[in-house]
Amino acid sequence: MAKPFASSADTATKEQTLEVLADGVYALTAEGDPNIGAIEGEDFLVCFEALATPVAAARWLERLREYTDKPVRYLVLSHYHAVRVLGASAFDAQTIVAHESTAALIAERGDQDWASEFARMPRLAESADSVPGLTWPTLTFADRLTIDLGGDRGELVLAHHGRGHTEGDLTAWLPRHRILFAGDLVEAQAALYTGDAFHREWAGATLDSVRELRAEQLVGGRGAVSRGRAEVDAAITQTRHFLQVMLAEVGAVQQRGGTLAEAFEATHAALVDGYGHWPIFEHCLPFDVSRLWDELSGIERPVIWTAERDREVWAQLQGA
Repeated sequence: MAKPFASSADTATKEQTLEVLADGVYALTAEGDPNIGAIEGEDFLVCFEALATPVAAARWLERLREYTDKPVRYLVLSHYHAVRVLGASAFDAQTIVAHESTAALIAERGDQDWASEFARMPRLAESADSVPGLTWPTLTFADRLTIDLGGDRGELVLAHHGRGHTEGDLTAWLPRHRILFAGDLVEAQAALYTGDAFHREWAGATLDSVRELRAEQLVGGRGAVSRGRAEVDAAITQTRHFLQVMLAEVGAVQQRGGTLAEAFEATHAALVDGYGHWPIFEHCLPFDVSRLWDELSGIERPVIWTAERDREVWAQLQGA
């Protein structure tokens, strides 16, 4: 019996939990749905991620306003995926910050990604007609950008650690509190989406750079907040292991002259016992394996995902 397409059958409401990680530092987690955060400056807010629609984002902001009424000066986008960025208009931010590659990716494939992600995850696309259009950064950078939070609040360091989940991932680092908002570069007890990834770099130098920060709290793209060095290291190790298993299994099938379908079956078998019970595992894996197959075949940049291509890959790999 064919599996329902992507997350189309995932209709259950997820419980949202607002956590205060330190004075003026907030995270909203939601049982494997995309995480989102905020950091207070002396007289302004920096928000991290925007959710999929303005309606969904407004609900988060209502909860945040129970703690602070400071205006949003900066909205930071960790990467370009639609369910992370299309709620941006709700924040009324003075400045929308992203990596320069994220801006280029929005221009190149933002419309297709919008259609793709909303079809894959319709529950997240709440009141989809409230999205006014693509979200465009107004400030971009290549390597590092520091925001002075004012007073005695220290600084927030935005950094690009290398290609990983996408070409343009960035993290937000609070050295004073040793808190890291990692975006989808790290997942804590949630499966990885790697359909636009650079697996070898992500599993190697990129995660090495993230680990070198020695964060004591980490908010990944999905899953619970990791608290303490042991949990932070475990989340990074889990993310790396998922990638390494994929690289080994898909690589082995390619080397023996096998097919994409065989690579998917081998990778699924190798990962399902450890990760199959985690959010979005079955949803993501066909797209993950398809991208990795391309990468190991010499296709440097990810092929654009369209709603039509999504269905074709799903039917080929999850259709039975």
